[in-house]
Amino acid sequence: MDAVEEVKARLAIEDVIGEYVQLKRSGRNFKGLSPFTNEKTPSFIVSPEKQIWHDFSSSRGGNVFSFVMEVEGLDFKGALELLARKAGVDLDKYRTGGVGDSKQKERLYEALEQAAHYYQVQLTKNDSVLRYVREQRGFSKQTILDFRLGYSPSSGDALTKFLLGRKFTIDELKKAGLTTQRSDAPSDMFRGRLMVPLSDISGRVIGFTARLLDDNPNAPKYINTASTHLYDKSRHVYGLHLAKESIRKTGFVVVAEGNLDVISSHQAGITYVVATAGTAMTNQQFTQLKRFTGDVRLAFDADTAGQAAAERAIPLAQAAGVSLSIIDIPSGKDPDELIKKDVRLWEETLSKPQYVVDWLIGRYEQSLDTKSGPGKRRLTDVVLAVVRKLQDPVEQDHYLQKLASMIGVSGDSLRAKLAQGAEGKKYLKNVQSERQATGPNDLQKMLQHFMGIVLFYPGQRELLNTVPADLFTDDAKKLRQFLQTNPDFAGEPAKAKGLKDVADYVKMLALLTEEAYQKTNKEELRYQTQSLRSRLVREYIKTKKTELSKKLATASEAEADKLLAEAKSLDELQQQFVTL
Repeated sequence: MDAVEEVKARLAIEDVIGEYVQLKRSGRNFKGLSPFTNEKTPSFIVSPEKQIWHDFSSSRGGNVFSFVMEVEGLDFKGALELLARKAGVDLDKYRTGGVGDSKQKERLYEALEQAAHYYQVQLTKNDSVLRYVREQRGFSKQTILDFRLGYSPSSGDALTKFLLGRKFTIDELKKAGLTTQRSDAPSDMFRGRLMVPLSDISGRVIGFTARLLDDNPNAPKYINTASTHLYDKSRHVYGLHLAKESIRKTGFVVVAEGNLDVISSHQAGITYVVATAGTAMTNQQFTQLKRFTGDVRLAFDADTAGQAAAERAIPLAQAAGVSLSIIDIPSGKDPDELIKKDVRLWEETLSKPQYVVDWLIGRYEQSLDTKSGPGKRRLTDVVLAVVRKLQDPVEQDHYLQKLASMIGVSGDSLRAKLAQGAEGKKYLKNVQSERQATGPNDLQKMLQHFMGIVLFYPGQRELLNTVPADLFTDDAKKLRQFLQTNPDFAGEPAKAKGLKDVADYVKMLALLTEEAYQKTNKEELRYQTQSLRSRLVREYIKTKKTELSKKLATASEAEADKLLAEAKSLDELQQQFVTL
């Protein structure tokens, strides 16, 4: 028995799902309201006999692992680790290499957990800090508990001594980011600060943000845990473990600058708000947020840094396939201030998101003289630099027309300027084909990205044979057959005789792949390929699941069992594409 099977054997699917969904017995099955949609009539079914679940309202389904992946926003490995902890299964027994790494990480998690608890206790013992949190910050007792706020004593080694007394080693405390070496002796990393625990998607503490309490101009106001085995600033999204359910329900997420902004917003009942460590968004953060929603709204401060960060985020959002908008916060204010003054001001601000390109045009239009030649040149320089990075040709054309009308120039002159760069040439080619015929649908676009990767990155080619054959277009089928016949092909496609019939298709893939993945690292490329493959499979089974969903409304129990059996076969097909 492998690790997956042992976890399945130890856990009842209805018990695991029952922690997230209120289930009621319905014959041999259980029914409940979908956790993925806002339905009012239960169409979410769990079958203990078949060990599967199916949500007819959203056409999702699978086994206990796929459910945890969906609801927690985890990959398969993360879901396995979570369920293994719940089942009491030691995954080290099933690993052929790296035995002990899992146990080391568990030690770090435990050290951080005990540190968070220690800081919480210290907060209750320090009246001045507690008054600051309760009166100055305005946080309730429940909010302090929910976000596990604490205080790090100003003495040099209080936490270190505490954890050494709990049988942790200095090496473990350093790896957890809790202890540092000062002079000849180890001492606490954080001293005399308000402590805000940072948690992963499952709610496990992985680090801390520490806010300065004393008025010391020579000390940084905030410091974070340094990069460790558990904490990576570029991947972490603060508050996501508490916001994910609300994000899934509302269909969008608001990203603020500060952790305390998130806490204030959640206390006010607006719980779809998260934060990054500073204003810089990363590919990894967009990818993580996309697991819950494709609608990301930035609520950064209205200053130069915030505007620059929004501009930098545009190509990252496009690459991740998410829609990016800006929440325009009043100048000189931040979310925490708005909430303290009147929570309705924060709600009103959040209700007016502006698509990022429109926001950018508006910003520069206000700061430039767009009636002058230099002003028009500067505006078009900025906007066209962004338009070049938009992946949808229709969207590109929309902003060219808007910009041309705004500054009183011809669309042809803007297209000529856009065409000065290589990316501009790509745009012109796409627009011409767009005018001649209907562009590819989303499924075809995903297939093009997938085929481009497996063609030009042989290391990902093993995934080619795992996509159903009837998903492929004629050109893709020919390319797929060539790669299957020539599995080691790594030469120049233009010189391969077997690709002459699809030369134009291969050229298109070459351009697409170069633009989209040239700077992608190996780990992220693997994730992107697997993600494309999974999305292709979901599209493949979506139509059939929709048909089953329509039949369920009038189905008897016996008929429902048959529908579940059909759904199970589709779910099993999808599960074949989920790898550890």
